[in-house]
Order: sequence, then C-alpha cells, then structure tokens
Amino acid sequence: MATTPITELTDRAREIFRRVVESYIETGQPVGSKTLAGAAVLNLSPASIRSVLADLEHLGLLAAPHTSAGRMPTERGLRLFVDGMMQVAEPSLHERAAIEQRLFEPGPIEAALEATSAVLSELSACAGVVMVPHREQRLSQFSLVRLSDERALAVLVGEDGAVENRVVELPRGLSASALEEASNYVTAQLRGRTLAEAVAQVSMQISTGRTALDEASRELVGRGLAVWSEDAAQRPVLIVRGQARLLDAEALGDIERVRSLLEDLENKQSVAQLLELARDAKSARIFIGSENRLFALSGSSVIAAPYRDRDGRVVGVVGVIGPTRLNYARVVPMVDFTAQSLGKLIG
Repeated sequence: MATTPITELTDRAREIFRRVVESYIETGQPVGSKTLAGAAVLNLSPASIRSVLADLEHLGLLAAPHTSAGRMPTERGLRLFVDGMMQVAEPSLHERAAIEQRLFEPGPIEAALEATSAVLSELSACAGVVMVPHREQRLSQFSLVRLSDERALAVLVGEDGAVENRVVELPRGLSASALEEASNYVTAQLRGRTLAEAVAQVSMQISTGRTALDEASRELVGRGLAVWSEDAAQRPVLIVRGQARLLDAEALGDIERVRSLLEDLENKQSVAQLLELARDAKSARIFIGSENRLFALSGSSVIAAPYRDRDGRVVGVVGVIGPTRLNYARVVPMVDFTAQSLGKLIG
C-alpha cells in the first residue's frame, strides 16, 4: 500500500498527526484524544479529535494497540512523518565535540572506527554500527626486529605512513644476516603492492626456486606472510557497539522481540549487507521496521550514511540501529555529521 501524500491531509489532520508522532517518539506511549485536547493551540474538542484520529487510522497512518487506548503511528505513518514533516536539527555543539574528540584521538584507524560506533551508541541511546572500509593498504616497507632467539617483530609500513606490527616465530638458529636478508627481500616484493599481491608473488618465487634466499630465510618469509594473511582475512567487516542500550523497559516487555533483535545483531554479515544499501546515498538513509527484512520481526529501524575518502569514493558506512520510535530528527543529522568526520579522518 502506497503512503498517503502529506498534501492530501487537511491542516487539522496534519497537525494532529504530527503531535501524535512527536509525543509517541518522546514517550513511547499511545496518545489519546484527551491529551491532544489539552493542547490549547488545537482549539478542538475531544470528540472532534477522535474523529480525526479515526480518519488517520483508516488511512493506515495510526493504530490503536488496545481497545479504548490512544493511537500510535504505524510504520507507514512514521515513513510519512520522516519524508514529509520532520524538521531536522543540526547536531548540538556538545554532540559535534564528542564525536570529533573520539574520532581524532591518536591511534590506528581501527581504533577510530571502534570509537565511532561507541560514541554514536552513547549519543543516540541506540546500537552504533560502522562498516569497516573494504580497502587493501599498499605497502612501502617491511622490517624484522629480533626480540629474542625465538621471536621477532614484523613491521609493515603502508604508503600512507600507517604502521602495523605482528610477532612471528623465528626458525631455530637464524643468523642476524639472514634476518636482514629476509627483511630486504620482502620489502622489495611488497613495495607498491597489496599484501595479497605480495603473498602471491613471493609464494610463486619460493615454490619455483626463483629466489636466492637460503632455507632459513625462506621459512621466515613464509611464516611472516602467513601471519599477516591470516590476520587480514579475519578482520571484522562490521563493528557493533551498544547492543544493551536497545533493551529498554518497553523492549523487555516483549521477550520474543528481544530474542529476535539480538539474533539479528549477531548476524553481522546480514547487517553489513543491509548497510551496503546505503552506500549510494548522498546522505543518511532511513529503514523503518519491516522496510528492511533483517529487522522486520524485531521492529527496529536503521539510519545509515556512507563515508568517503578525499577522492569522493565510498569506503564504508556508519549508522545506528534502534527502535522504530527513535528520534529521527536528532539522530539523522548526527549520523550524517559522523560520516563527514570519518571522511576527513580517512582522507
């Protein structure tokens, strides 16, 4: 069923509908005609308001959860409100400062992404999600620093200056010259290549004997690249923080919904696929309840926005997952601002 255009509602119906939605978003409770009549600006009797509420319910924009109870917006009604009536506010100075402070703390990009999901969760009282960019770093230098007779520190330096390291086991009796030889060899093979490209190149040369490395050095190179390859393959594509914030008193009253929601969040691959739908959006995209199949049963909404590098290419998606009654007007610009800040950080 198509959503009713906002222009088809009378001014009276539009105002009553807006007040029902805003009150429900704030309190989570159905809104009755007596409550609405108490708003002097409407200047309508409870009977007149009940008539308008009935019309809005007939249009599928409102629903009464119980007989004689007030009304609450349906998902269709929330979509109408978001698309045609919502007045978006800019993030407050406090919110902008909190986001920027956490994002721009010194450390690797992974730490910034973790901080992004955490601060969004804290500010929105929802679950914060960040999809890690699918990009492979091109490498410029590799070195091995001996830590002991059995271990060395393998250090990879990216073309953008990023540095990562891992501990690798040394072959027994490896000499200092062999350690240096292995470092120089890997640097020559890595420079300008991604890790996957370098591994393929080195593996081919070692297997065909097209390298002057001695046996100990070949073994060390193989061990080091294996550690890095395994680590890259196991990196999460999605970071989720603040799931517990979704378990408010209202949610805990419906155990089946809670179970469904937690199961959905555990399925990170499906969550990532949902966020992928926002990659081509110019700003935040909103999925309300059953509009996305993943959270249809738990009745949750998703607000997600892509973030881009300095060349304008989309490298990931950031957003929040919350109840359908979340404060869209406040959270949408917050997600957009976070996406823009991440883009500045990644460059």
